[in-house]
Amino acid sequence: MPSRSRLARGRTLHPVVLDDFFRDVVEIDYGEEDQEEEPGEDESEGSSDDDEDDDEDEEEEREREEFAAGDCGPSAQARVSSVAAAGGSAERTNMPTCPVCMEPWTSQGPHRISCIPCGHVYGRSCLERWLTQRGNRSATCPQCGKRFKDKDIINLYAPEVAIPKNELEKEISYLRERNDSLEKKVLHHDKLFEEMTKRQIDMEQRIIDAVSSKRQKVADHLDGAAHLEPSTSTTVNFSLQNELFLDGARVISIDASNQIILASGRASSVGAEHVLTKISMFSTHGALKIHLPPDTKAVRDMCILPGGSAIFTSLGKRLSLFSMTTDSVVLQCDLPVPGWSCSADVLSSRHIYAGLQNGMLLVFDIRQTARPLHSMMGLSTQPIHTLHSVIDNNGCRKILSASAVGPCMWDTDDHQSRPHLLTGMDNQHVCISLACAPPSSDLLVASFRPKVGAASEDGNTSQVYLSQTPSRPVGSGKLGHHSLIRRTSNASLAEGATCYGNVSEVRMSKSAIIPYGDSQHLFAYGDESLRGVRTWQLPSFAIHADLCSHRQPILDLRYAESPGGGRYLGCLSEEKLQVFRIT
Repeated sequence: MPSRSRLARGRTLHPVVLDDFFRDVVEIDYGEEDQEEEPGEDESEGSSDDDEDDDEDEEEEREREEFAAGDCGPSAQARVSSVAAAGGSAERTNMPTCPVCMEPWTSQGPHRISCIPCGHVYGRSCLERWLTQRGNRSATCPQCGKRFKDKDIINLYAPEVAIPKNELEKEISYLRERNDSLEKKVLHHDKLFEEMTKRQIDMEQRIIDAVSSKRQKVADHLDGAAHLEPSTSTTVNFSLQNELFLDGARVISIDASNQIILASGRASSVGAEHVLTKISMFSTHGALKIHLPPDTKAVRDMCILPGGSAIFTSLGKRLSLFSMTTDSVVLQCDLPVPGWSCSADVLSSRHIYAGLQNGMLLVFDIRQTARPLHSMMGLSTQPIHTLHSVIDNNGCRKILSASAVGPCMWDTDDHQSRPHLLTGMDNQHVCISLACAPPSSDLLVASFRPKVGAASEDGNTSQVYLSQTPSRPVGSGKLGHHSLIRRTSNASLAEGATCYGNVSEVRMSKSAIIPYGDSQHLFAYGDESLRGVRTWQLPSFAIHADLCSHRQPILDLRYAESPGGGRYLGCLSEEKLQVFRIT
């Protein structure tokens, strides 16, 4: 039979299908280059090679059929299927394994890592077993089909046959540490919140127990107050407990339960950051300065919550919750415009209120601060500079507010309604302050100053009021007045007596109502001409006493009671802070 080569015959072997391994059909063409491993021997043997070629072709065909049919021990088809099924997983987990037995390679021993001339890598023992099944002559690569012999197996030397996972392990370690840190922070926050909630519940219960009796006492007193002067048998004394010199402070709030005062303003250092100063009511040392977040800007109002925390509004469009325990801001509510005032709900300290620069009132729940619970429109776009949470005679929650147009009352249970004015619309005066004695809404005092260019007071003003009109030194403010607003029935309030005083020409000053004795009250205001606090008896507005004077006008004035019955009055000027105990 004449000699002929595979290329001359044009014979092409059938493709090997490895669907499970490659997910498609791989065609392997065994050409002359792949099959003629020893061309020298083929040329020397001449025509006798034809029979050997036919035998090799038949053997290769048989090997492929056996490989496809699974006739290679526990390997062949099972190996390929296993590789296909686990290949993606092996790559994902970065684990080097033999594609025949799916066991990891070793750096030495029978299953050491080895390769064959085609470049595919296996465990040596798997290749030797494959050759043994083929009669120790030669076999084809299970992956590409190229032929190899025992002498073609090459040992690969490596100290560790593993793909480094250092970066992955570092990332896992970092994420675990980060997770542990976050878990600790969450547990700490939950503990603080639980403690604060418990203290709030205790304080709320005390308030609820006191509301009914206190409201009834005030109502009974006011029914006959028009015809009675305050009892002269009860005296009220103001004793100075503490005096501190503070630079840059503008707003204060008193936590009488914990005997702490918070003062807000600019730091005196370079940069003039906005800070809170935490001060003991009875110590002149140890004031703690706490830097606020940079976007907070100037604080306009502060309010102490039951349970050792405080809220404040600022020109940085924030309503913030400050923890007295951690001395840090723990929550912030975004406001659409700068906030000017704030208050906590008298019955539920979970609800907090913010009065805005555009005249709106927002209601928030401290458990969900992403957005306000309710947004309520005011009577004008003038800033709400004062807020008080109170209860009316029917036990319903109300909000008292003050803006330039006058004092208003809001119904917090009807979120669609707008507030109503407690006094008539006055185009000649600007409301600059509103004092009350929470939780009662039966007794209020609103303070006013004339509008720029407004007509002078009526020349027929009664002699009683004129006799109380203080002299006005140059640069001591404007002549304003304070009006008593009292409840006349369950559903209505009306203006009563009025007295005059020197008020600020520019500031929206704070004022306070101080209860004492048997349902009696004093009204306190920072008089501009005195540069100090003046107190009046209510409802007559008879002058009671003038407290220690300052060299600068009073910027803020706050009254607070402790659960044990202690009563305190704090007043702040640009130069100093004074704290008085009321007995």
